[in-house]
Formats: sequence, structure tokens, C-alpha cells
Amino acid sequence: MEIAKNSIKRIVKKIGVKRVGDDAAIKLAEIVENKGIEICKKALELAKISKRKTVLRKDIREATR
Repeated sequence: MEIAKNSIKRIVKKIGVKRVGDDAAIKLAEIVENKGIEICKKALELAKISKRKTVLRKDIREATR
């Protein structure tokens, strides 16, 4: 897991959650990480189609649609 449990807890608390269990934070971190990987793979495909090695903001944006 690359995303720290405490980072997830801070994000969740920003929306008003008072307490977050460690197991909930770990599971959410896994989900966020997997979704991020999925988006990055799509964005990389878009960059390659455009004959670029660099993934740009527009690739990420398009990959999330």
C-alpha cells in the first residue's frame, strides 16, 4: 500500500467524519490506490496514442470520463 493510512484519515475527516477506524482507512487506501492505477493506465494509453511519453493533465482528465 503506497497511500498512508493517516493521509486517508485526514481526507475523510475533512468531510466531517469524527473518527475513522484503521481497518476502514486501510481499505479506503487500497480502493483509492487501485482506482488511481486504473486511471493512470488509461492516461498512459492516451499519451501513447498522441505519441507522447509524458502523461499530461488532459490525459488524466480524459481517463476519468
